[in-house]
Amino acid sequence: MTVTISIVGLGLIGGSLAKGLRSNGFTGKIIGVDNNQQHCTISMYRGLADEFLQLDEAVSRADIIVLCTPVDTNCKLLPQVLDLIKGTDKVVTDMGSTKADIAATVVHHPARGRYVSAHPMAGTEYSGPAAAIDSLFTDKVAIICDPERSDDDALHLITALFQSLHMRLQYMNSEEHDIHVAYVSHISHITSFALALCVLEKEKDEKNILSLAAGGFESTVRLSKSKAETWAPIFTGNAKSIIEVIDTYIEKMNLFKKYIEAGDSASLRELIITANA
Repeated sequence: MTVTISIVGLGLIGGSLAKGLRSNGFTGKIIGVDNNQQHCTISMYRGLADEFLQLDEAVSRADIIVLCTPVDTNCKLLPQVLDLIKGTDKVVTDMGSTKADIAATVVHHPARGRYVSAHPMAGTEYSGPAAAIDSLFTDKVAIICDPERSDDDALHLITALFQSLHMRLQYMNSEEHDIHVAYVSHISHITSFALALCVLEKEKDEKNILSLAAGGFESTVRLSKSKAETWAPIFTGNAKSIIEVIDTYIEKMNLFKKYIEAGDSASLRELIITANA
């Protein structure tokens, strides 16, 4: 299968998708859409896209359109793209980390069947096309949401795309997805940001922080390098689920605080052993 793909947003995810699909032969041509001229230059230099076009033309010349912009931008772009592909056999998908909000924007769109809602569970703390790697998606999970709302041929095409990247597929509805990722992804980023802010507030001397930092701190705070432009819209877009997770997290932190204040080593051991398991 050789198709033309337009990727809207050539950052880490869009760039890595381009590298992976080009190397595995899934696509014969990649068209890029990006308002950041530096991203366009780097992407062309790295061979991530064959050319860059404006959205309308990129959509008209592609078989598959992939939205890889921040989730709030995806929500604005998806209705526009569906307007452009209505009545064709073109397919649009998105790579966003929240699904209920974008699903709601097109629930009654006449071309809703041409959209496949997806979330590849892959990424790093780095951003931009310079961070793109062709193995980013290998052996990771790709979640397809609300598959019953997509046309069969559209679903088959996007399924084949992810399978060509050697991804494992899971299916769920949008609301279920947003609850799950709040627990396994979003809270990890929030706690990383919070820890970084906590340390910076307490230790104003950056050299002192860096000289003391070891593996445990480095691995825990790694995600705090993630882009604000990406994560702030994710947090607000999935607010209900994330607040529920934060409340649970605070409850567990307060348990640790309670047992530490009381000098209760036995209870602390039980908490740690449960976490170990």
